[in-house]
Amino acid sequence: MQPYSPERRTAVVLCGTGAHGAYHAGVLRALQEAGVKIDVMAGQGVGAAAAALAAIDGASRLWEEQGVWRSGEVRSLYSWKWPVRAAAWLACAAAAVVALSALLTAAGVDAGALRWPLVAFGLIAAMTMVLGVGALAGGRAARRRGDGAWWWRVLGAPIDAERARSMFAGALWVLIRGGGQAARPDRPLIGRRYADVLSENLGQPGFRELMLIVSDLDARRDVVAGFLREPYRQAFVAPRADGERRSEVIDLAGTGRDLAFDVIAGALTPPVVCDPQPITYGVDSYWRGETHRLCDRTGACSRLLEELAAAGVSQAILVSAVAAARAPHRLTVPRLELRYRLSDALAAAEAAAVRDALELARLRFDSVYVICPSHNPIGAFDLEGAYDEASDRRQTLLELMTRAYEDAYHQFIEPVVGASGEQLAQMESR
Repeated sequence: MQPYSPERRTAVVLCGTGAHGAYHAGVLRALQEAGVKIDVMAGQGVGAAAAALAAIDGASRLWEEQGVWRSGEVRSLYSWKWPVRAAAWLACAAAAVVALSALLTAAGVDAGALRWPLVAFGLIAAMTMVLGVGALAGGRAARRRGDGAWWWRVLGAPIDAERARSMFAGALWVLIRGGGQAARPDRPLIGRRYADVLSENLGQPGFRELMLIVSDLDARRDVVAGFLREPYRQAFVAPRADGERRSEVIDLAGTGRDLAFDVIAGALTPPVVCDPQPITYGVDSYWRGETHRLCDRTGACSRLLEELAAAGVSQAILVSAVAAARAPHRLTVPRLELRYRLSDALAAAEAAAVRDALELARLRFDSVYVICPSHNPIGAFDLEGAYDEASDRRQTLLELMTRAYEDAYHQFIEPVVGASGEQLAQMESR
């Protein structure tokens, strides 16, 4: 590994899901304050949205007082869909009615032979109606029909990713709409305007090249979207011997500019528990106008580093909110809710993926650095914070952001950037 040098082409790679975005915000704030030179912003998952903001000099929208991770809206991200919540409450009410009826009957109280069963039946019917209305609304919003038994149409995906997509769409639109107060347009127009702003300003202070990655469920492969300057753009879209390159890349500086926000929205969509983000490719693209389903893929950082190396990046800073490998006797009580089970699986997969990515990166980069916490009790879906058994207190996203800021200084800025400056000063004094 070579020493850090600001003269090398450098990329910051942000990896994570959900609440991990608060950690990305703290790291980006520290890097910006320290004046670290960044040529390419890259991201996976919620890191893709942060990378998109940072690429147009908008990273401060992540940490400022009215920014994404300090707003009260963040607590409602990745919550249960309203039909699921309503059905759960109605099911509890029906169970309570049945239990009360049984208790009254056992106590010899005449509560009416049919009154309580009818109330319970009404609640169950209301629960079914709520789920049906939710499924109908979801079906109307979908761009493609689905196949399966009716109960899967009723149940659907239980967690809502739309609020996260909408929140980051709003943050981007504030930056790219210009001086007016125009209402936020639909997503293709946001993507096109974003690409135009980046194209007009690339090369100016604070504006950087961009690379994002998502998983295309229909193509069965990763899709890499990039906004690169020449000559790297030409190499990015050029055919390769190992497959049809056009099927897995989107050139955000060219014909794919309308798809910019669809890619970001797909990266903000955790797999399985959320409805995938639809993306309609252009009729002149490899997929000939097909509508595919996008979602995030934990562990895609290896592919992202591979693409960055091919784009001329020789120095990478990998940022992950997942703590390094744990020591013995640090087990915690597992939480049983579906979101937290998924959060544990995502954290384990990301930790393993970061380790594998580092092994790969050391062979292809002059230098690679990792910024990650030594301990982090906040999982991907802990948008309201989480109880930390190690410190016996509750930790918030604001604390996670502050810890990320400190980690960036302690793990990279002071020992790496500072040391390189001292070495340069010594060489100049000779």
